[in-house]
Amino acid sequence: MLSYVYHPAFLEHALPGHPERPERLLRVMTVLEESGALARLVRLEAQPVDEDLLCRVHARGHVERVRRASEAGPVHLDPDTYVTSRSYEAALVAAGSAVVATRAVLEEGAAAVFVLCRPPGHHATRTQAMGFCLFNNVAVAARYALDRGVRRVAIVDFDVHHGNGTQAIFAQEPRVLFFSVHQHPLYPWSGQIEETGAGNCVNVPLPAGVGDTGYTRVAREVLLPLLRRFDPELILVSAGYDAHWADRLAGMRLSIGGYARLAQILREATEDKIGVVFTLEGGYHLDALAYGVLACVRVFLGEKEVVDPVGPPPAPEEPVPEDVLAAIKAKHNLSGRTA
Repeated sequence: MLSYVYHPAFLEHALPGHPERPERLLRVMTVLEESGALARLVRLEAQPVDEDLLCRVHARGHVERVRRASEAGPVHLDPDTYVTSRSYEAALVAAGSAVVATRAVLEEGAAAVFVLCRPPGHHATRTQAMGFCLFNNVAVAARYALDRGVRRVAIVDFDVHHGNGTQAIFAQEPRVLFFSVHQHPLYPWSGQIEETGAGNCVNVPLPAGVGDTGYTRVAREVLLPLLRRFDPELILVSAGYDAHWADRLAGMRLSIGGYARLAQILREATEDKIGVVFTLEGGYHLDALAYGVLACVRVFLGEKEVVDPVGPPPAPEEPVPEDVLAAIKAKHNLSGRTA
């Protein structure tokens, strides 16, 4: 079974002129519907997250700050992150949707679930909203899974920005493998190779200009061996599409085909035995975002054709620095391992 989670509340979190805007999700839904892919997915009913579960991830004071700010909104929690009168509800449903998706994998045997939500979550720490993120949706889903007895959860973050919030929340939790491939230097200025937590955090910081070939190499030479060694019972994906070459908030050169390759490698990692939850994070070029999501959905539907109206990057991609790759393999005992 392949499913998705969506709720109209996600469109009500809105501030004119901000790049994290409802049009992002509207374009995703339109492209999925017009392609016929949406009709092949089972829609799951979104629900607000249970407050007790939310406070297993976030400090109660943080939850209250977001609620009070939303009641007073629109206001900025920091220069990048806003709340309006409907943001608190949207954030509760976004986190709850990640839980609904995880439950579908664990209890109903769903092979993959796509959580089409906003606001995003991977920058939110236990005590702080930041980087457009209010609550950490993927972290809440991981905590839910651990509380249900799942022994090993892998979190794969391919947003162009480092998932600093998720890393901070699980840095000392050996039952969680956190993997992030991201542009560096770039906001939030974290995600160095040396940031390993309790040995369970793997960061792949890449310079601007890396594209499909480099990302595929990282996925095959680092991510896939890590997943096979860790042997997760669940994979949660922080699925950001802002490493696309057309996205102006960063400087990578992925294409839609590159996202399809990442999804294919993740599907290989499951060996059709464990489920995957894709939870939407960033992506601010509307077509790059929407067709990136479609590419990942089509991979799990078993379709090979890649629909890419945006096209290839206008400049050649840069290679992954060999010293970076070697340092990561050495740090995590992956030297000589490929998959």
